[in-house]
Amino acid sequence: MRLGGGGVSGGGLFGFDIGVISGEVLLRLGESLPLPYNLQEPWRLVTAVFLHASILHIGFNMWFLMDVGPLVEELYGSARLLFIYVFTGIGGYIFASIFSRYPAIGGSGALLGLIGVLLAMSMGRQTQGMQMLRRQLIYLLIYIAVISLLPGVSLMAHLGGFVCGFGLGRIMRDRKPATPGERKIASVLGWGSAIIVVASFAMIVEAIVRGIV
Repeated sequence: MRLGGGGVSGGGLFGFDIGVISGEVLLRLGESLPLPYNLQEPWRLVTAVFLHASILHIGFNMWFLMDVGPLVEELYGSARLLFIYVFTGIGGYIFASIFSRYPAIGGSGALLGLIGVLLAMSMGRQTQGMQMLRRQLIYLLIYIAVISLLPGVSLMAHLGGFVCGFGLGRIMRDRKPATPGERKIASVLGWGSAIIVVASFAMIVEAIVRGIV
């Protein structure tokens, strides 16, 4: 999760990055802002999840998603994976917009949400596989916690995404939908998340056309 155009890392982390996008462009395309602005333009809580500061930024996040995403998809199914990703991403930006005064962008909060779901699912289970998964997730969280303290990284968005994911992991069944009712609920969650994403980008396009941003 990188701080956006108005934050520390508009020119790249430690001054090094590839394909950096200007802060003005990120602002217009829907980066997350402090809470008063997000309340006026709530689509930013969604669009910011899918914006990245550079090619290097999105590359790292996609690499991470390819590692963690299939684990969540195997347990919960594709529709609920999308729901978890969008829900925890929004949660991360709500948290960041409340406790941080900087703009922010990126999918890292949602990725931390996926880790939170997996960690919550593995808690209390003592099989060898679950113990190994839990250790790997804890090591990964320690690494991310260190990265989150570096300049240009939104600690609050990471923390918010993780908390939302952990909460979901405690209440959602860790298996793919098995009954018609469960499949219907999963479908509603997945399609609802997709509609929210599309509608949010439609709103930002309308705002750009109208000259609001």
